[in-house]
Amino acid sequence: MDFLSLFLLYVAFVLTAVGFLCFCLGVKESFLARRASSTSQVLAGLIPTQLQRATHMLLHRLFYTRSRLFVVLHMALQAAVFGEYSWEVLGYCWELHFPLLLLLLPYLLLAGNLCCLLLCSWADPGLVTASTQAALVRVYAYDGVLFRSGGECPTCKLERPARSKHCRLCGACVQRFDHHCVWVNNCIGAFNTRFFLLYLLTLTAMAAAVSTVTAALLVRVVLLSGVMHGTYIDEQGQARAVDVPFLIQHLFLTFPRIVFMLGFLLLLTLVLGAYCCFHLYLALTNQTSNEWYQSRRLGRCCRRPRPQPGAPTNFYSRGAWMNLQEIFRPPTAPGRVKE
Repeated sequence: MDFLSLFLLYVAFVLTAVGFLCFCLGVKESFLARRASSTSQVLAGLIPTQLQRATHMLLHRLFYTRSRLFVVLHMALQAAVFGEYSWEVLGYCWELHFPLLLLLLPYLLLAGNLCCLLLCSWADPGLVTASTQAALVRVYAYDGVLFRSGGECPTCKLERPARSKHCRLCGACVQRFDHHCVWVNNCIGAFNTRFFLLYLLTLTAMAAAVSTVTAALLVRVVLLSGVMHGTYIDEQGQARAVDVPFLIQHLFLTFPRIVFMLGFLLLLTLVLGAYCCFHLYLALTNQTSNEWYQSRRLGRCCRRPRPQPGAPTNFYSRGAWMNLQEIFRPPTAPGRVKE
């Protein structure tokens, strides 16, 4: 049981890191994609052809084909973490009389996160079809830099609305395209960005809440045991006062799964927190990941001259509050968004 839990948490760490990078790898001609392509060319002469073909098929299946695999893995990782939290952490905390609301907070956040995940996965991101193209093409004005009028999608054979992009995984253009998220198996576009933001917020808060409860448990155990006031015999046979490295080693040997889970969740909280802050920044400035990347790839931003001091420089920005309103009430008819 111990080995299985550690293995699941290790798999969680690896898959989370891979999933977090998959967006960068999926962006056409991104820095990571170019580096990966260069590396594969160097290793092509060292790896057998059959292994190369199998690896290529696997990567294509994971990152270039729409699949529920990462959604299933998402559920499995949450089940592994909350299984450990419920099996050990919750029991110890209950014996030590932790506040009930603090112990139940991760479950409340889990319920909210699952709801946001389902909404984000099932919602229409804003697919541009023959029936919706005429209305969507009038929602946003063309900035003349990243989006120009008269352009046609070579796959959909429809005029591209401003701020849209064709997703090869979904096989359609998406209004206000941000990126394709494998963890929800759907594009993030005009009509589900609000669910994606709430999904990121609840996921980050959930990881932070479990980390806080787990860290508080370990601190309480250390204080009650009085181990910090003791000594230990080092490799040279000398008595030394307990220090932080010895304490971490002692806790890992005593509670291996709990300590491993805490380390994983702390790292996950930092990564998710940074990613969440990035998307909040995009929401407040009315940008998408695709627009942010494309503007830097071109070496210029889609900006308009400031009509007065303090005016927004982003072409589509109307101020932080109005930008948030646009996220949670996406425009569907012309006249909703001003130039």
